[in-house]
Amino acid sequence: MKFLANENFPLTSFNYLQNQGWDIEHIGSTNGGVRDEEVMSISIQENRIIITFDRDYGELVFNKGYKPLGVIYIRLQNFKPDFPGKLLVDLSSNDELIFENYFTVVDEIQVRQRKI
Repeated sequence: MKFLANENFPLTSFNYLQNQGWDIEHIGSTNGGVRDEEVMSISIQENRIIITFDRDYGELVFNKGYKPLGVIYIRLQNFKPDFPGKLLVDLSSNDELIFENYFTVVDEIQVRQRKI
């Protein structure tokens, strides 16, 4: 799987995922300052799952009709910069979770998924 980290995804977590062998790009490194619609278009063109802390991606998928490979929306309140990366590694080892073709919401209590 290939991933695209939104600008709000901590660079420490991005680097952690790269070091774990993930195929991941950080939009802030390649296309900083672009609008959410442009991030969505890039993810669709490159067939990447978006990782974001921005809830607006739900609007783009479910109300505006964008069809990315997947979206992982992380809703955490207080965390160290490396925590989201470690959390994603843990979640990816769960055979019951499939990120492709799903809008995944991760918070402190649960993981919810909705088919895209």
